[in-house]
Amino acid sequence: MARPGLCSTYCRVLREPLAGTAVVAKGWVVVEQPGPWGAKAATQSHLDPEFGGPFDDQCKKADVRFGLIRMPGRHADAVGRSHQVFVASTTPGLSWLLGGHVADPSELGDLDLDAVARGDRAAVTASLPALLPVDEPVVLVCTNGKRDGCCAVLGRPLVSGLAERAPGRVWEANHLGGHRFAPTATYLPAGTMHGHLTVETAVEALAAADRGETITTGLRGRSTWSKRGQAAEVAVRELTGELSLDALRVVAEGAETVTVQHLDGRSWIVPVTSALADPPRPDSCGKEPFAMSILQTGTPVSGAIR
Repeated sequence: MARPGLCSTYCRVLREPLAGTAVVAKGWVVVEQPGPWGAKAATQSHLDPEFGGPFDDQCKKADVRFGLIRMPGRHADAVGRSHQVFVASTTPGLSWLLGGHVADPSELGDLDLDAVARGDRAAVTASLPALLPVDEPVVLVCTNGKRDGCCAVLGRPLVSGLAERAPGRVWEANHLGGHRFAPTATYLPAGTMHGHLTVETAVEALAAADRGETITTGLRGRSTWSKRGQAAEVAVRELTGELSLDALRVVAEGAETVTVQHLDGRSWIVPVTSALADPPRPDSCGKEPFAMSILQTGTPVSGAIR
């Protein structure tokens, strides 16, 4: 339920489109770090900031998203225990999820981040042998109230409810972008992101991920693509009803159009433009409203099978 004063309430009331708002990353690296998180958790948590800050920068340069996760529930730091790690490649046809434990998060410094970005699983496991294939998708839900109040108020109830339905597959995350779409979640390995989730829609999205599919309800996009590419792919899914995760690829971007291609050879040219939001609205709790840029998509135009 929307609550007055939250940035997510503005978003819901104004019916702001979600498509094209996912973060952009070809790969993901997340590590378990219990204890409190600050607004910038990589350097404001019990993770060693001398590792967290530089490693976060390295991930950004490699087009990989770095984040912290923790198990649902109490957040007291667990001294002396190992840390769960997940590494994912999101590219269609090269999507995979690896998991394992490290004694200290600094061991991630050995990870071949360029290999993560290009989907080279063999090179990734060679760089960090503790990683093994994970067969079931996992869900990351943003709950970091120090980053934005919406994520705590709306994200934590979602984590609790979803964890009861899918124990062991749900993790709290420090930051997924798009506070105003809370509660928001990322499904790995595909990197699909959803906003305004309920427990029911979150479970539905996880069941779809198990089938190698997604759902369009609250779909913000797949992090593999640019934000314009995300918006275009969602538009094609809504037009065609195609839910298979790997059926669609963004193959070209022009000044005002994006081309999306199906594995069967069909293609669509999707008009994608941006406009200033009217009325202005805040992009995070406590910030002043402003006329942010919002992506708009037109009706996809079908091309011939080649």
